[in-house]
Amino acid sequence: MISLHTSPLDLPGTGDAGGMNVYVVELSKRLADLGIEVDVFTRATASALAARVELMPGVMVRNVAAGPYEGLTKNELPAQLCTFARAVLRAEAIHEPGHYDVIHSHYWLSGQVGLLARDRWAVPLVHTMHTMAKVKNASLADDDVPEPPARLLGEEQVVEAADRLLANTEDEANELITLYGAQPAKVGVVNPGVDLDMFSPGDQAAARRAIGLPEDAVVLAFVGRIQPLKAPDLLIRAAARMLERDPSLRSRLVVAVIGGPSGNGMEHPESHAELARALGVDDVTRFVKPMERPTLADWYRSASVVCVPSYSESFGLVALEAQACGTPVVAAAVGGLTTAVVDGQTGLLVPGHSVDDFADALTRIATDPLTRESMGRAAVKHAQGFGWDLTAKKTLAAYRVATETMAADLAAEVAG
Repeated sequence: MISLHTSPLDLPGTGDAGGMNVYVVELSKRLADLGIEVDVFTRATASALAARVELMPGVMVRNVAAGPYEGLTKNELPAQLCTFARAVLRAEAIHEPGHYDVIHSHYWLSGQVGLLARDRWAVPLVHTMHTMAKVKNASLADDDVPEPPARLLGEEQVVEAADRLLANTEDEANELITLYGAQPAKVGVVNPGVDLDMFSPGDQAAARRAIGLPEDAVVLAFVGRIQPLKAPDLLIRAAARMLERDPSLRSRLVVAVIGGPSGNGMEHPESHAELARALGVDDVTRFVKPMERPTLADWYRSASVVCVPSYSESFGLVALEAQACGTPVVAAAVGGLTTAVVDGQTGLLVPGHSVDDFADALTRIATDPLTRESMGRAAVKHAQGFGWDLTAKKTLAAYRVATETMAADLAAEVAG
């Protein structure tokens, strides 16, 4: 595995750590359970980190020194690709030829390194985009900035050369083909999963006591990185609109924004607290730092509804985790969220990003116990179809297909 720009050791919800971190960790663990030995190469972000950290038996995280440990943004990382790739190639060189059977790169930066390793080791490259610049640039938030041309070019190069492209959903597969010219035969769909042991239904009253919330509260929760793309401001604005319509709700309303600043959000980390004050909802809004997974599960169980208002999502693991805990979701009808949430059954999908539309959807679920309970039951059943074990088995099958594809391509070159 190559996960250059974000480490599986980092806590999701801050910096560049998010759903991709969860994906790499959980997939690696499940592959190890299937007897596959996994090395995850990532860029070291602290001098105190050991060069090798065992995540679990069969999964080793290799921290590669490439550039300054701190302070590099994603847009500055391309300058470190050669240094990082050199370390990856050297790590393989100490073994007998054929030590690695397949490379699975995550995000375009890792894909660039994967291309070099693929050609050097003569093993297939499987790539997962996680997000795509052309998709993001087509649906930017008002205060967001477009992805740079270098990323678009880099993505196109990886798509063209990879032996197998794994998309999170059918929609993403179609985007790879239509926007990037991917060969349809090289594109496969493997849905991400959810840890169904960690995220499961539980006693909401007990969960609220555990994290210090009133048992009778109406709790609206956002979970994720604080940046324009994820649109946590939309939840704050929608909550303000709900209070305009029904001031009596103020005594019970809790708006929880769980996560840390990331990307453009790091330029003005206090902007959402300032927005809450300006809208007069700072008394009901809580800003909660990223937390370990067991505590996050209590927040999901405590929420009346979880809001995922992103402008772009390749899948939306937060939506799936919330539903696995029995909590309905209000989400933007974009990208993979249209797969993660069943509109009208496990939550509500909102076209566009109108404050009024989100306020309507949140109110419909959060203030109606019958709707909330019905959707909560359906949400659990829906999420149970997305376990990581299934993701790992499908990914392993994709590795085999990639190996066969590469062998066939080499044979064709020799014959041709």
